[in-house]
Amino acid sequence: MKVAFIGLGIMGSRMARNLLNDPSLTVTVFNRSDEPVRALEKAGAQRADSAAEAVANADVVYTMLASPEVVEEVAFGKQGFVAAMAPNALWVNCSTVNPSFTRYCADRANTAGIRFIDGPVAGTRMPAETGELTFLLGGEAADIDSARSQLEQMGSKILHVGPAGQGSAFKMLVNALLAQSMLAYSETALLGEKLGFSREFLMDTLPELPVSAPFLKGKAQLIRDRDYEAQFPLELMHKDLHLLDLTAYEENQPLFLASLAKAVYGRATAHGRGRDDFAAIYDFLDGQQSG
Repeated sequence: MKVAFIGLGIMGSRMARNLLNDPSLTVTVFNRSDEPVRALEKAGAQRADSAAEAVANADVVYTMLASPEVVEEVAFGKQGFVAAMAPNALWVNCSTVNPSFTRYCADRANTAGIRFIDGPVAGTRMPAETGELTFLLGGEAADIDSARSQLEQMGSKILHVGPAGQGSAFKMLVNALLAQSMLAYSETALLGEKLGFSREFLMDTLPELPVSAPFLKGKAQLIRDRDYEAQFPLELMHKDLHLLDLTAYEENQPLFLASLAKAVYGRATAHGRGRDDFAAIYDFLDGQQSG
């Protein structure tokens, strides 16, 4: 089985590395910057010098790219890879993009004779590294089954949530909760500090309460250590909230709190926190209060 992986950022590089654990796969990788390609080449991957070269003769193509605009260019641009894919090959787009754009990708792929799954993931850097991502899949059941062994190399849970577009739709819901929970936790803990509780105490106790989302335990440790090396960059959370806002507009469903969260993450990005982990929203809000 020949597999191509395009997009080797924080998530994609780790997902591609896990595919190398399957000796039955030949994995070819492509990325715009060369450093992650070199690292994976040393681990056993084959390099390609373009996206189109990467997908030549591939049975399955995975993409993990930053935005709809990047997917559009890499997949359908002047040197786009979809035109270079073998007939009836499978494209699994793991990028977080909006549902309407995903349906557009599916239609264009199908017109080109390519099968398509949207497969965004729930999980950040560490689950990607350990192969414990959750895949949120939209597409035909038979296509998902054909890629299941590969998906199981990269993830511990596979959810088929409907036809193409529904994986991306469910990812919108996941990230809406993720972004708002982080923001609510940060505001609450900062108020706790003003009320006289130590940051250490708040980071120990608040995440253990039944009202707190489980992921906040890990984020509390980052805040405690002031270690904001990106597991999920804040600027990408802002991008995802923009896509959520666009989706809500298309569906005529107002999202008052999520729109406010988008503005806060956008302000933090504009103030230079975009490449930090999105838990850095805590420090950003702390700095705003101090100012």
